[in-house]
Amino acid sequence: MKKRILLAEDDANLGSLLRNYLQAKEYETTLFVNGRAALEHFASGMYDLCILDIMMPEMDGLTLAKAFRNIDPVIPVIFLTAKNQEDDIIEGFKTGADDYITKPFSMEELIYRIEAIFRRTGGPAETRNDELHIIGAYTFDSKRQILSFRDQQISLTTKESELLLLLYRHRNEILERNYALKTIWIDDNYFNARSMDVYITRLRKYLKKDTEVKILNIHGKGYRLIC
Repeated sequence: MKKRILLAEDDANLGSLLRNYLQAKEYETTLFVNGRAALEHFASGMYDLCILDIMMPEMDGLTLAKAFRNIDPVIPVIFLTAKNQEDDIIEGFKTGADDYITKPFSMEELIYRIEAIFRRTGGPAETRNDELHIIGAYTFDSKRQILSFRDQQISLTTKESELLLLLYRHRNEILERNYALKTIWIDDNYFNARSMDVYITRLRKYLKKDTEVKILNIHGKGYRLIC
């Protein structure tokens, strides 16, 4: 199975060149020309690695990497930048970068670094996301979208599963309301906000058999999954 790479590069010529080269090396590569577009598509995709230009319009690569890591804490990230100052390199690694390449660079060097990361991180995203998540007395299979309680199973809708997974990844912390809306619904308008309230109510109903598990409303901020 081909590894999937998200490439965010605002230089259209370089971006196309990188995408074509990576695809020629059997990596399924999706190109985005700004950080905002990359973030909007990240949650709905299943990527094995991200290559991000630091200097991009609408959302820079450092901010984008932090947003990605909130959704998928283990997604590998390589930064591309024309800068070579020490402060930029340090800031990149503070965001959790797995590697950092300064432009100009050779295509072969990029491939070597990608292969090194995959050797460290192991299997593809499908394998990584297939892990079972324990929520109190429940088991949540985010890939199959099934929530289990003892011998009972609930089949979740895609939105229910995405929202529960986001709550789980922020468990015992505050999941900001606007962040959840933009991550799952893309737009934080009134109608999507009301829709999310309905899904929160459904998830509470599904989880009520374990009295130690709760989804709390945090006034003016968002939600907290207690488990």
